Amino acid sequence: MRERAKQILLAEADAIRNVPINEHFERAVQLFLGCHGKVITFGIGKAGYIAKKAASTFSTTGTPAIFLHPGDASHGDVGVIGTQDVALAFSNSGMTREVLETLHFCRRLGVGHVICVTAHAESKLAEASDVVLEIGKIQEPCPLGLTPTASVAAMLALTDALALVVMEQRGFSREDFALRHHGGYIGEQLKRG
Repeated sequence: MRERAKQILLAEADAIRNVPINEHFERAVQLFLGCHGKVITFGIGKAGYIAKKAASTFSTTGTPAIFLHPGDASHGDVGVIGTQDVALAFSNSGMTREVLETLHFCRRLGVGHVICVTAHAESKLAEASDVVLEIGKIQEPCPLGLTPTASVAAMLALTDALALVVMEQRGFSREDFALRHHGGYIGEQLKRG
């Protein structure tokens, strides 16, 4: 049991370690730095949870962001999309219907740029995006090979890297952080200096 748990952790660590950091990553950073609106993240299922966390991390670190649930997008919430925004779409397969529909809405409403995070650079999502952040083909450690664990770990780590590199490039300070995160233990630590 312990050995199997270690194998799973190593599989997830390997997935993260093997995420390509290349010119596409640099282009995404430049798009976020040049964004005069907000970052709109979206995905569904496990990838949706990563999209929601990414929006939170970007917002906390100086890049205004919001999560748009694909189900709600088709019921009027696409109204949040602006022409100065950058969309950040998440789908491991790159073929998820709800994510593709949301991307279509983003394009129709004139979103500035679309970046996607996917394991499949040849997918419909990738074809419709301006920048493709490929996490690579990942073997899930699930005994059935179905439960997305290593792939979502890679997505999470990649978007954390994006947010923190953008934060550093902006010169985002401890004082800036304190303005956005005044609650909880971190907020208390920041108030003390």
